[in-house]
Amino acid sequence: MHNMRSLSPSGTKERRRRAAQKGRVTVVGIGPGSIDHMTRKALTEIKTADAIIGFNLYIQQIRKAIPRNTKVYSSGMGHEVERALLALKLASTKKHVVVVSGGDPGVYGMAGPILEAATRSSPDVKVYVVPGVTAATASAASLGAPLMTDFAVISLSDLLTPRGRILERVRMAAKGDFVLVLYNPQSRTRRDPIRLVQRILMRHRRPTTPVGIVTALARKGERVVVTTLERMLEHKINMMTTLIIGNSTTVTFKDMMLTPRGYHQINNLAAKRG
Repeated sequence: MHNMRSLSPSGTKERRRRAAQKGRVTVVGIGPGSIDHMTRKALTEIKTADAIIGFNLYIQQIRKAIPRNTKVYSSGMGHEVERALLALKLASTKKHVVVVSGGDPGVYGMAGPILEAATRSSPDVKVYVVPGVTAATASAASLGAPLMTDFAVISLSDLLTPRGRILERVRMAAKGDFVLVLYNPQSRTRRDPIRLVQRILMRHRRPTTPVGIVTALARKGERVVVTTLERMLEHKINMMTTLIIGNSTTVTFKDMMLTPRGYHQINNLAAKRG
């Protein structure tokens, strides 16, 4: 189930210091796709780990940052619980184990499975979480400033959450005029939810509402498109896509999206009072 790759030796004072400590698991957010988006703290944890565990794609993303003496365990999609249990098992032998997670580990990432498993089987193992740049904020940056006001993040994957509950959350976000960020919007076999979401939103928002479609951000094949709510399904959408759907105030400017927060209104009002 796990493919292990051993790399040649390389040691540091930091690693020797941590080796003397009790085993621990650090869940590290590696950002949306490029090492350039990782924090210095995330890189430090990766470089001082005794073992690194992660999804195949994420291991490939950080391969250049992994020291040559580090044991690496990688596995495919759907093995999140197995990776969590392996991490805790290795940490119980006084190892410093890093579990890499795409984006931020606390946003649909590996922090949850690790902590759930720890509470059940390894309460004595220390678990730390290192935040990362999540797809919502990274995609927003590539689009301009669409998240300047309140927004909701919803995953359309119905593997762990019933579809009815997902759609109800979309309805509530639409009624509340939240800017909407959609993760996992469409796969090869799951195409209905995004169509249903569009139908729900069309009842509450203008057809011309700006929509940003960001695919493979900071990776090979990156694509950023600004379109409208009524036309968003005309574009390619897959599991590597993040959608940002504007609210009633969102506008476009030079192929970018902007949801004004109202700073200029406050400044104008202050100027009039002055």
